[in-house]
Amino acid sequence: MAPTTTLPTRAEIPDKYKWDSTSIFANQAAWEKEFEYVLADLAQLEPYRGHLGDNPQTLADALELAQRLQKRVGIVFVYASMSHAVDMPDQNAAAMNGRVLGLAGRAGAAFAFLDPETISIGQETLNEWMQREPRLEIYKHYFDNLFRKQKHVRSSEVEEILGMLADPFSGAYTANNVLTSADLKFPPARDSQDNEHEVAQGSIYTCLDDPDRALRRSAWQNYRDTYLAFKNTSAAQLATSIKQNVFQMRARHFDNTLEMTLFEQNIPVTVFHNLINTFKKNLGTWHRYWRARKKALGVESLYTYDIWAPLTKHTRHISYEEAVDWICAGLAPMGKEYVDIVRHGALEARWVDALPNRGKTEGAFSSGTAGTHPFILMSYDNNMGALSTLAHELGHSMHSYLTWQTQPMVYTNYGNFVAEVASNFHQAMVRAYMLKEITDRDFRLNILEEAMQNFHRYFFIMPTLARFELIAHERVEHGQALTADELVELCADLYAEGYGQELQIDRPRDGITWATFGHLYADYYVFQYATGISGANALSKRILSGAPNAVVKYINFLRAGSSKYPLDALRDAGVDLSQPEPVEAAFQVLESYVSQLEELIG
Repeated sequence: MAPTTTLPTRAEIPDKYKWDSTSIFANQAAWEKEFEYVLADLAQLEPYRGHLGDNPQTLADALELAQRLQKRVGIVFVYASMSHAVDMPDQNAAAMNGRVLGLAGRAGAAFAFLDPETISIGQETLNEWMQREPRLEIYKHYFDNLFRKQKHVRSSEVEEILGMLADPFSGAYTANNVLTSADLKFPPARDSQDNEHEVAQGSIYTCLDDPDRALRRSAWQNYRDTYLAFKNTSAAQLATSIKQNVFQMRARHFDNTLEMTLFEQNIPVTVFHNLINTFKKNLGTWHRYWRARKKALGVESLYTYDIWAPLTKHTRHISYEEAVDWICAGLAPMGKEYVDIVRHGALEARWVDALPNRGKTEGAFSSGTAGTHPFILMSYDNNMGALSTLAHELGHSMHSYLTWQTQPMVYTNYGNFVAEVASNFHQAMVRAYMLKEITDRDFRLNILEEAMQNFHRYFFIMPTLARFELIAHERVEHGQALTADELVELCADLYAEGYGQELQIDRPRDGITWATFGHLYADYYVFQYATGISGANALSKRILSGAPNAVVKYINFLRAGSSKYPLDALRDAGVDLSQPEPVEAAFQVLESYVSQLEELIG
């Protein structure tokens, strides 16, 4: 038997493929010093408590101080959280991460009086004060948003308590993240030659897109069975998170958690339901894809572990550097300045912690804050899927970069609804370029497979999980308990509907899917992947078709941050996601990919 394929340790990864932590702090000692300074400096806000209404100058001083402190807290937080994410078993990094979660809670409590006191000044007075104090003018949208949310903002005392809950309420997610990234140990998978392959969060999809079906089946079963072994723990963690959200809903006097969560971004609940209804109506497109995939693989029955299987024996190896070249070529319509920033960040400034290593957290994300440059965590594994993931996260990073370059601190925290447009936009642009340029059948199959896997994740899994979390939240809202078996059965039912008669359901292993997605700890986040991919394809189509000022409007959208409501910012860029039409159009894009696949498969 051949030796087991294992992941490298953190120390074995070359520095050029690691995020540049020294761009934030020279070392941990410098971080420690700033941590203590920020913790002490939070007290500087206390003299303003009860005095924001004294005069416009005092209000401006307090808001400016709060923004400076928020920026410093963010910088300290990013350094610790990234250090922890790239090496979860590192106890020192885990301790740093725990401390910054506590700091975030302290900061939330320190800032808690600002909104209630500002509201108590009154909108008419604030409008007059903005005329008298120029420093207040930038807060116009912030003030408007405050009064929009007025009936859900509680007293200073209650807001302080709610702010202090940020740290303890992070416990469910933190515990789940530690469980899945550090404590879960997966049995190695065996391929058809009886060779062992390490199964870990950073390697599972490398196993699942392997041509060896025995390896795929073994890896998927071992991965899912390990989650099933801890289903009761995972269910308790998720139920706790949902109960916390229901508590917040009741404390802020909302009718349900969906309304509360979307209200924060001024998104009507009809947007969520439009997405779900359109998804259910178009499930036939997915059934058609399953049929095509089954035919291409030449199998009698298609299982979940076959969804990522390559449709050609000739999978194109794409190095990290080559991926950056493809991404930059695809983004060329955005202009030289935009492309140069992407290339510099990916290759020279070490924005990206690129390669898998033992102990690295699952998935991929873009991090950072105003005062740092963006940072990306991923596990690049030299294929088209990895190229697409890199493009996706660079979309997030460019959104952040341009927002931080343009907006004051108060408008830098844009919502998930617009974030997922920016990330999927990059993928749509790069995919369109590659399909236009490449004629080789196998490489085109690789690209179309990536497109389908991207849509599978964001336009099949995420809407399915959105349906799952809505039902789970509604059960808790109505006083029902959530058991592990109930959650597994609910998820399995939804997957069975999505699979139809074309794909075989393995009810326990498909039903535990919810436990493998930490996204569910950010309530009603997952549906925004589907609206995001819809908006992204609509906006990329505008640019590629040469619509007037389409590039300028899109870059202005990225620069807007949270200075506009999400739906308004997207309308200004050229897409209206309050209506179901962009989702329908995205299904047409999906259908075109299926047609191209069917043609290539024959």
